[in-house]
Amino acid sequence: MKTITLYSSSLSLYAGRARSYLINANLDFRETIPNTQYFKETVLPKAGHRQSLPTIELPDGEVIRDGAAIIDHFESANGHRFSPTTPKHRVLSRLFDVIGAEGLLRPAMHYRWNFDDVNKEFLQYHFSELMPSGPNRIAQAEKSMNQMRNACMAFGAVPDTFEVVEALYTELLAALNAHFSEVPYLLGNKPCIGDFGMIAPLFAHLGRDPKPLSMMQSDAVRLFRWVERMNRPEPDIGEFAEQTDVYLANDEVPQTLINLLRQIAIDFVPETKAAAETINHWLAQQPNLAAGTQVQRGVGMGSFEVRGVTVNALAQPYRFYLLSRVQQEFQSLTEAEQHSVTALLKTCHMEAILDCKISRDIGRKDNLEVWL
Repeated sequence: MKTITLYSSSLSLYAGRARSYLINANLDFRETIPNTQYFKETVLPKAGHRQSLPTIELPDGEVIRDGAAIIDHFESANGHRFSPTTPKHRVLSRLFDVIGAEGLLRPAMHYRWNFDDVNKEFLQYHFSELMPSGPNRIAQAEKSMNQMRNACMAFGAVPDTFEVVEALYTELLAALNAHFSEVPYLLGNKPCIGDFGMIAPLFAHLGRDPKPLSMMQSDAVRLFRWVERMNRPEPDIGEFAEQTDVYLANDEVPQTLINLLRQIAIDFVPETKAAAETINHWLAQQPNLAAGTQVQRGVGMGSFEVRGVTVNALAQPYRFYLLSRVQQEFQSLTEAEQHSVTALLKTCHMEAILDCKISRDIGRKDNLEVWL
């Protein structure tokens, strides 16, 4: 019997999201690197001719590209097993998905690409593994690595920002560690969509590359346990007294989670505002942008300030594709529920995300994100 095929790499940030979901959902899958002729000729055309990780091929031959779409497919099929049903939890689960997939790219890229003395051999091995075998394998790997180094700078990790990036990440480690000292997952005793978003940067880069891995293991062992837990099919929560497979009762949001969101808001909120302004300016200059046009990864640089330091980072429309899900979740609530959620987000310094939008919607067609 054919199983699900996950085209991926342990090196890939976004692949970590889909892999963790498949593991926690106890789905039968095999993982392979997309460097074969079969992938090029059979899978890639169905993936919109976009070679990005992760991509899956289902037993019937259907192909799904992108971690969010992969999780959407299986959540719909399994009764939304990892989607909370209470108002605050619903909104926070979606918000953490955005934070993980988009909001932690700067520290993830910084700790991968700006510590060659520690990471270089590790990265050379894994990037070479991604390339087709042959005499040009090493050269192709070096070219890909250099492209990623440039992306690191585009995400705002440059010498002038190193100090603030590292300070914020050190504080984030402490906040994450404090939360996972109290509960095994973000919202209690089972993972939610937000956990799968967060595992993307916190496994492939920050929980696996030598430099940030050493930091996590020495300074945030409870967070490291969560990373391990997110990649195991059994609950693996033996250190906690509560062993049930449920979210926190009564829509509870513990203080440790509020503290965590306040920490993340320091740069996530100003970056999101700056990105929205940049993208909206770009859209205003594209009056003939046809519906169905593929969405670019970035459309300019957004500038914002964090603790007195100016950061310039790529403005990525995909952030708002995910953020619109948070806003849609909020809009689906009753008026009383909305008041409660708004009060919580204000406490977390995150209320701006409810109104931070771009002027044109993004959808999906033929496995690609497109302008509607």
